[in-house]
Amino acid sequence: QVQLVESGGGLVQAGDSLRLSCAASGRTASSYAMAWFRQARGKEREFVVAISWSGGSTYYADSVKGRFTISRDDAKNTAYLQMNSLKPEDTAVYYCAAAQRRGTWFSGNQRNSNAYDFWGQGTQVTVSS
Repeated sequence: QVQLVESGGGLVQAGDSLRLSCAASGRTASSYAMAWFRQARGKEREFVVAISWSGGSTYYADSVKGRFTISRDDAKNTAYLQMNSLKPEDTAVYYCAAAQRRGTWFSGNQRNSNAYDFWGQGTQVTVSS
């Protein structure tokens, strides 16, 4: 099993940037595909971005494409979400997730929360207008 801990959230103004971190412990992060999801108040959790085991493949929600970048540093057991040009509609709790089932994940389930086996507790991102 792996434990995931997010950090880096906060209150920023529209147009600002933030970098979220997801630190993995208990098992090496390289054993998992990693993703970020978010949940705004009163809304369902939605996919934001995912990265494959090797880091060679990434998947983005249309709403963040060109503004957000996912990366991973397996030597540090950490995944990152660089968020630029933040908008008020990006306000949400951001969750880090890890997937260990390669077959499921690569079968078109990169954006499906059910493909992820482990979740962090979330970090709040608030973007003021």
